[in-house]
Amino acid sequence: AALEAPKVLNLNNSEYFSGPYGEDVVFVCNDWHTALLPCYLKTMYQPHGIYKNAKVVFCIHNIAYQGRFAFSDFSLLNLPGSFKSSFDFTDGYDKPVKGRKINWMKAGILESNRVLTVSPYYAQELLSGIERGVELESYLRMTSITGIVNGMDTNEWNPVTDKYIAVNYDAATVMDAKPLNKEALQAEVGLPIDRDIPVLVFIGRLEEQKGSDILAAAIPEIMDENVQVIILGTGKKKLERQLESLEEMFPDKFRAVMKFNAPLAHQMMAGGDIIVIPSRFEPCGLVQFQGMKYGTAPVCSSTGGLVDTVKEGKTGFHMGPFGVECYAVDKADVEKIITTVKRALKVIGTRKFEEIIQNCMAEELSWKGPAKKWEQLLLSLGVSGSEPGIDGEEIAPLAKENVATP
Repeated sequence: AALEAPKVLNLNNSEYFSGPYGEDVVFVCNDWHTALLPCYLKTMYQPHGIYKNAKVVFCIHNIAYQGRFAFSDFSLLNLPGSFKSSFDFTDGYDKPVKGRKINWMKAGILESNRVLTVSPYYAQELLSGIERGVELESYLRMTSITGIVNGMDTNEWNPVTDKYIAVNYDAATVMDAKPLNKEALQAEVGLPIDRDIPVLVFIGRLEEQKGSDILAAAIPEIMDENVQVIILGTGKKKLERQLESLEEMFPDKFRAVMKFNAPLAHQMMAGGDIIVIPSRFEPCGLVQFQGMKYGTAPVCSSTGGLVDTVKEGKTGFHMGPFGVECYAVDKADVEKIITTVKRALKVIGTRKFEEIIQNCMAEELSWKGPAKKWEQLLLSLGVSGSEPGIDGEEIAPLAKENVATP
């Protein structure tokens, strides 16, 4: 479908687009699920004079998910034997089958014209070795990889206009509005109302990548401080039960809301003082952007896009890197959370913390900058007809309005 769409996709009612995309296309493939596209492009289209000048960019959002299958499954892909070497892969794991496999992401990396990922530091991590490159680091060194940080939706996440929060605010009014939003948040989750107590929040999946198990192990010692902690997320039942036990142990200081609740997520960003992001690995991350937009300082592990976007002592606090092993909680990582949280708590209420809040809210977090970098990279591929976009114009909504039936 992706290879057929550009031949018929019609955007001819907009001043920015005219007619189908046609032959001169740059295909952007996202993660292993799309890795067959460059292979089919080379075997089913270009030999017949279709998409002769087309290029493919392969973007890795999370290298941990690669699409590893039994080697015998190659016969199901409708590809010539010449592509076997691009898919051929042997690892030390017995799942899904023992020994020789095919690896879709490996093929996507090798068969595309450029490889991207979602932050510069994550790109460095992927090249650093087997632990963070997850056995594909050698192929990425062959092709090279470019990291471009993501942006965030600054319309949905905007404290000035947010319909879910008690008091809207901007950088000039944040210090007056934060305590009021904190009180509303405390009332919402059933914690004692106290505008002066620091509130730490965590929003994310309850799974090992996000480090929620490490955070849970650190909570009892964090509870020794004058602090409230609110966690929002769903995930593994074992972690949910652990959080339920913590809520029973600390009924006046800890809440875990284990369901999807978009309004509460916004209220936590507005009412929290600190957002804790204890990820074992984080290709880019999004919650740190949302926290900064709302003046809620990140306390984060030093990995991936968190390194690129959170600056120690300026827009947040770094805990250092965590081990990527997900089968057990490393006591050293637990201690990193405890130490850094306590360090951040000492700053809350000071002039320094006000500066951090202002720095966070002054950050440019929209897609405008990243989109420009993407545009420059795509233009560098030299596909005929490619031209820069109109700076400052929001093209996507215009495109959505003007998609005609092929």
